[in-house]
Amino acid sequence: MQNKVSIKNKRAKFEYEILDKYLAGIVLSGTEIKSIRNSKASIAESFCEFNEAGELFIINMTIEEYAFGTHFNHKPKAERKLLLNKRELRKLSKDVQTKGLTIVPLLLFINDNGLAKLEIALAKGKKLYDKRDTIKDRDNKRQLDRIKKSYN
Repeated sequence: MQNKVSIKNKRAKFEYEILDKYLAGIVLSGTEIKSIRNSKASIAESFCEFNEAGELFIINMTIEEYAFGTHFNHKPKAERKLLLNKRELRKLSKDVQTKGLTIVPLLLFINDNGLAKLEIALAKGKKLYDKRDTIKDRDNKRQLDRIKKSYN
């Protein structure tokens, strides 16, 4: 139907330990979805929060203004509502309040029907030594791959 848009949050798996993943829809206006379809969005420094009514919002997600938009263009860093089932919202809210976990976006994409979807994750922040272990494991794997390639 259209080109595949896949905007990743590369820092999320380094900064957080991923516990559970969910797929959420996003409430967008016309110029916002057009900018996302042109891959003009970033979820690098964004996070998710609940408001007083128990609705989940993504904060700090940047969607650039649409180039051909008029004075009705959207705000680039507005809060955007996420759409999940009530059961999923209740579970996420309970985990965030009781266990001190956080909700981070992992992937923003356009599905086959042309709708913008956001893969979010319930995550726990890593300590500094966990991040060092991740870096060390990645470097060891890279060196091992180089050695295997030189022998082939």
